[in-house]
Parts: sequence; structure tokens; C-alpha cells
Amino acid sequence: MSITGSIAGALGLTPARKVRYAVVGLGDIAQGAMLPAVAHTGNSEIAALVTGDPEKARALGARYGVPATYCYEQFGAMLRSGAVDAIYLATPNWRHAEFAVPALQAGIHVLVEKPLEVSPVRCRAILDAARASRAKVMVAYRLHFEPATLAVLDRVRAGRLGDVLAFTSTFSQRLSPDNHRARNGVAAGPVFDLGPYPVNAARAIFGAEPTEVVAAVGSRSPDSGLGDFDHTVAATLRFPGDRLAQLVVSYVGHAHDAYTVLGTEGRLTADPGYLFGRPLELVTVLGGEREHERFEATDQFGGELKYFSDCILADRDPEPDAEEGYADLRVLDGIVRALESGGSVTLEPFTRETRIDTRAQEQRLRPVASPPRVDASAPAR
Repeated sequence: MSITGSIAGALGLTPARKVRYAVVGLGDIAQGAMLPAVAHTGNSEIAALVTGDPEKARALGARYGVPATYCYEQFGAMLRSGAVDAIYLATPNWRHAEFAVPALQAGIHVLVEKPLEVSPVRCRAILDAARASRAKVMVAYRLHFEPATLAVLDRVRAGRLGDVLAFTSTFSQRLSPDNHRARNGVAAGPVFDLGPYPVNAARAIFGAEPTEVVAAVGSRSPDSGLGDFDHTVAATLRFPGDRLAQLVVSYVGHAHDAYTVLGTEGRLTADPGYLFGRPLELVTVLGGEREHERFEATDQFGGELKYFSDCILADRDPEPDAEEGYADLRVLDGIVRALESGGSVTLEPFTRETRIDTRAQEQRLRPVASPPRVDASAPAR
């Protein structure tokens, strides 16, 4: 038996060396992106579905040939069934700890959508459970495996832009008033939903952790049909060396996802920079020379799943682990506190040694078609 096969056997994995996943939460992101991506990873399969909607479970179970379906109240029974090795967790953000902690306590690996949670206390509960478990946790930062994003990091790290001084970003999508995010306050608002993208990108590009939320302001749009929370938020973060990151996230602005890195010798813009299902594009300006590069779309969800399953099968720690999720959450929480206080917020000291390995993490799975949703819709209008 091979070494990998021995490890797989020790972890109770299937003889085909595929990690058996339960998909927990069957909303838009799971149905439109993750479920159709599983089949072509080569090392992953769907073993169970968990949802609060029996009809959705029946329809999707039939579509993907998954007879094992559970309601949320049966989650513990599913963990004890012996039928799954890992879960992909795509519930609303404020329910992540509710499922991640018992899964880790049961020795079940967890791939959790970002953000890790919506409060430092809940994040620490997941961190504590991960440290006490033999199971692995990865936060679903799909861009950590995406070629255009990794190319940005390579250019910054190689010093092509000189000393990086500033990062600016806008991420906006017009939220449908019918979406659950519109009815669940700040925990479902743009800070926690869209904010992880620019915060994570800025941290990766600077290779450092922010020390202060210098300022944060928000606005609400009375005619939007959205709930009582800030629909557009702008924030400024200070990084070591007096480097600055500025970001705007919005649920009412025209669709836009882009960021610019400003250095002493040049600048780089990714536009689009965050979304999936379409090519990402980079424009680099060095002196008077302008370089444009278009990166073809990849299956970002299949890529991150394939990487995580490889980590499980080889007993290797994934890079975007629970601590990476906490690193972003501490900043997002600081932005919320700055919004509430109207002043600056000093962030607790924090050190993150592990960074993205651009060579080891790149994935280039082909895109897959997004099938019709069952009682789920995309958040944007």
C-alpha cells in the first residue's frame, strides 16, 4: 500500500481515496458553484446533504445521486453515521460555529465559507475546537488558488512595484430585498459579506496585519428595500510602516469588484478582481509602460475543494486555516466597532506567519456550468 493510501486508511477514507463530504446549507453558493464542482476534482465526492428544506434535499439528492439527506436537527446523527469525512459549510455566516465546532469535536474535517464567523468569540470557539481535534479546518478563500490573484502576489513580492504604499478597493453588488442578507442586520451586511475580500487581499499584499481601523463611515439608502444596517461602508486601515488600505463595500452600488496596489515604482489594478465565473484582468503600469493581462476563468470552488482534499489525504495542514479566518474577522469586527463609535479602533496585536504559497496552491480546473437552483437565488438583483 502507498504512503498516501496508508494515511487515507488511517483517516477512515473511502478506498477510492476520495474525501466524502456533507454539504451543509444548500443556498445559492452551494447549489450554483460548489455542488457542480465536486465531480471533476478527482479526489472528492458528495456523501450527504444537510438543509432545513426537505423538498430541496429531495431534489438535489436526486440530481447528484445522494440518498443521504438530513435536516439541521439531525446534524449530530449525520456526524455519527460514519458516512462522511468532511463537511463543506455554507450556512449563513452567523451559524458557522454552530456546525463547525461539533464537526471538529467528532473528528470531521471542515471547509467553511468566509467569513469564519461574525464575532471574535465565535471564531475563537472554532479555533479552540480545531486545536483540540485531529481534523483540519480550511476557510474557503477560493482566490488563494486562483491564477490572477497569485500573479498579483508574485509581482508584489518580486518588488516590481517598488515599495507598496497603499491598497484601494471597491466591491459592490446590488442586493435583492428578497435575499436573507437584507433581513438579518449587520451580521449579514456588506462588512461581513463583501468585506473579507478586500481585507484578505490587503493583508496578503502587504504581508502584514493591520494595527488600526483609522476610520469607518456608513450610509443607509431609505429606498433600497433593505434592512436597518449600513448599506455602503468605507473604511481606512493602517498597516505597519504607515501603509494604508482603503475599501468601500456596498449593497446598493452598481456591480463592481476591483482593487489597486500603489507602489513607489508602479501600480497594479485587478478589475475584475474578486468574483468567479468570468476572466479576471490585471493592468500593471511601470513608468510609461502599460501591461494588460487577461486570465481565463477557472473553477475556483472545485480548485479549493481539490486542494483541501489533497491536504486531508496527505495529512498536510491547509494554508487558509482557521487562524487566517480569524485574522480577517478581527479587522472586520474593528470596522464595525469604528462604525459604532465614530472613532478609530486600535486592533489587538496579532502575528500571522503563514502566507499564501503561490507555487503550491495554484489550481486550474476548467469552469463548470451552473445548474438551475432549487428554491434559492443569487443575492444580487
